[in-house]
Amino acid sequence: MQGKVVLVTGGAKRVGAAICRRLHAQGAVIVIHYRSSMEEARALQHELNQKRADSASLVQADLLDTGLLPDLIEKTVTRHDHLDVLVNNASSFFATPLSACTTDAWNDLIGSNLMAPLFLTQAAEPYLKTQRGCVINIVDIHTERPLKNFVIYNAAKGGLQALTKSLALEMAPDVRVNGVSPGPIMWPENSIWSDTHQREKIIQGTLLKCTGEPDDIAKTVQFLIDDAPYITGQIIAVDGGRSIHL
Repeated sequence: MQGKVVLVTGGAKRVGAAICRRLHAQGAVIVIHYRSSMEEARALQHELNQKRADSASLVQADLLDTGLLPDLIEKTVTRHDHLDVLVNNASSFFATPLSACTTDAWNDLIGSNLMAPLFLTQAAEPYLKTQRGCVINIVDIHTERPLKNFVIYNAAKGGLQALTKSLALEMAPDVRVNGVSPGPIMWPENSIWSDTHQREKIIQGTLLKCTGEPDDIAKTVQFLIDDAPYITGQIIAVDGGRSIHL
C-alpha cells in the first residue's frame, strides 16, 4: 500500500472515513471526496496529515453532476501525479415504497449508487490502467435479498453489483474490479431503525449475533487492494452471515 494514491468517494465520515484511516495507516496517500460534509472532511484530512505530512487531500463534488467527474479525477492526478485505486463508497440511502417512488428519488438513488460509480470509473480508467490499479465498489447484501420499502435503492445497488462484474470484464487484464457488500455495520443516520426491538431482530438475523464495525469493511477493502492480485469480478459479503440467514 505504500505510496499508492487512493480516491475514496464519500470518505469524510462513517464507513468511508474508516476506509481512509485504514488505508492511510498502511502507507497510502488518501484523496477524500465529499459533497457537503466539509467540516468532517477537513477534520479527517488534518488528522491524517498530522500523522504523515502531505498524505491526505480533499476534493469536493456533487457526484450527481456527471460533468464534474472527469475534473475530479484530473484534480487528483494533478495533485498526486497518479491514481492507483478508486473506492466508490458514496451513497444515498432512504426508503421508497412503491407508492412513494418519484423521479427525484430515482435520480438521487440511481445517480449516487450506480451512475456516479460508472462515470467516475470511466474517467479514472486510463490512469488506473497505467498503474495496473483497481476499483472497489461498496455494494449491499440487499442486492440478493431486497429490503422491503426500498424499491429504488435495491435496484440501484443491484445495478452496482452487475456493474462491478461488467467493469471487471471490460477493464481486464490491466485493472481489477471488485465489490464489498456490507451487512449491519452502522445504523443509518436518519434513524430508520431507531427502534431497539427492530435493531435486535436484525442482529439476531446474523449468524454471529452481532453488528460489525466500519473497520470490518475497511479491512476487506484493504485485502482486495493489497492482498488479492488474482481476484476480480467478485463481491464479498461482510455481514456476519446475515445474507444466508435472512
